[in-house]
Amino acid sequence: MSDFDTVLVVDFGAQYAQLIARRVRECRVRSEIVPASISAEEVRRRAPKGIILSGGPRSVYEPGAYQADPGIFALGIPVLGICYGHQLMAKTLGGDVARAEAGEFGRTAVSGGCGLLFEGLAAEQTAWMSHNDAVVAPPEGFRATAASPASPVAAMEDLERGLFGVQFHPEVAHTPNGLELMKNFLYRACDCLPAWTPTGVIESAIEAIRAKVGDHRVVCGLSGGVDSAVAAALVHRAVGDRLTCIFVDHGLLRAGEAEQVVDTFGGHLSTNLVHIKAADRFLERLAGVEDPERKRKVIGIEFIRVFEEAALEIAGDSGAAPFLVQGTLYPDVIESGGSSGVAARIKTHHNVGGLPDDMTFELIEPLRDLFKDEVRKVGEELGLPEEIVWRQPFPGPGLAVRILGEVTPERLEMVRAADAIVVGELHRAGLSRRIWQSFAVLLPVRTVGVMGDERTYGNVVAVRAVESEDAMTADWARIPAEVLDTIAGRIVAEVPGVNRVVYDISSKPPATIEWE
Repeated sequence: MSDFDTVLVVDFGAQYAQLIARRVRECRVRSEIVPASISAEEVRRRAPKGIILSGGPRSVYEPGAYQADPGIFALGIPVLGICYGHQLMAKTLGGDVARAEAGEFGRTAVSGGCGLLFEGLAAEQTAWMSHNDAVVAPPEGFRATAASPASPVAAMEDLERGLFGVQFHPEVAHTPNGLELMKNFLYRACDCLPAWTPTGVIESAIEAIRAKVGDHRVVCGLSGGVDSAVAAALVHRAVGDRLTCIFVDHGLLRAGEAEQVVDTFGGHLSTNLVHIKAADRFLERLAGVEDPERKRKVIGIEFIRVFEEAALEIAGDSGAAPFLVQGTLYPDVIESGGSSGVAARIKTHHNVGGLPDDMTFELIEPLRDLFKDEVRKVGEELGLPEEIVWRQPFPGPGLAVRILGEVTPERLEMVRAADAIVVGELHRAGLSRRIWQSFAVLLPVRTVGVMGDERTYGNVVAVRAVESEDAMTADWARIPAEVLDTIAGRIVAEVPGVNRVVYDISSKPPATIEWE
């Protein structure tokens, strides 16, 4: 998708780096997160229309603090520094950064707003601040374009070089006109075209798929989730009946899901669908495996082996299909360590870091640049039905990562039954669309209980429900107490072996959405 104007977001360890990237995309401009270590030469090679330096948790004067290649500021590419990025730009180019007399946190009045970033906006603004240091004197060639009570240079610009900085966070909703300020940078300073739309993404993806595939056949790993469905629809639009979707029932799906996938996709995607029942095979490979990273790798490798075998049968004498479609998303890449080493590895997604080195397929990942909400918009644009587009996210390793410890048939049935109760009761309460993801987790502990006046020593189920926009951050869902009471009561009464239910009230960060 390199034919779109792109803005690089340089990540200096900010909690908001992903949010900056998303806000750029809301302005219909493609964004890409890159590490703080990126060189000016690498930036030149990528040829972005603009660069945004993110905030960060440290002082620019701390030993070991992130630095930027000074050459980035001499490339002639517009740069916007935000908070730490603003201070780093000032320090690198000869300005003065010092400890402010008083830090500014939360909503702060910004006055005297002028210059390119503030075009069309009032001189007095409310902005969200979070800093102890401040730029007290801008570098030579810059002028201050806004001030706040503790920041004499709350914004600055050097129009000749296309360099801009703001002490506040325009990417957060608490800065009411922040998106308009970012549009001024993207459209006026960078001259970006707002072409990053569902239609534009579809057209670009189809063109790229056709150029890569040529006349070859393609197989798609169809899980039943929105990601693989949209990926399959995109590829089908590009190559037609040369696509065969392979649905592998690994025995780790939710209650009734295998039947639903075959029925739904057989009816709505006019493509070849092969259903492979491989539950025994996956359970055999998972026997004795407790480490979550190992589980993901085992499942990822086995998926590829199943696809390779199925592709050989599909191709027959004509040779195996050389291309495999996967619904990999941008958050998958980031959490698995990033395409450019941007982030620490949080967990290996089975379709990113869990793939075998010797697989015979060449991957096609048309959604690799997209966040989940963008995928849903693309799915709607492609005409996929609502029950596909708005399905809750479900991990590729399925219930294997919702069982802490070894995966056995008995434990699978336990978590599957509990999960069905969670999902069913939240749907009955009208909460499904509000909640990003909801499920049950079987914990590797047992507790004492009393059931029927007798002592029990049973299993514990954790209920997890979160609200989110893109899975990069999430907050635990405030489910009404009476709904939680019903869920807990049904799980204990209907799932043999469970005598305790707990509700997870952890947000992301510090926790992840899934437990493994």
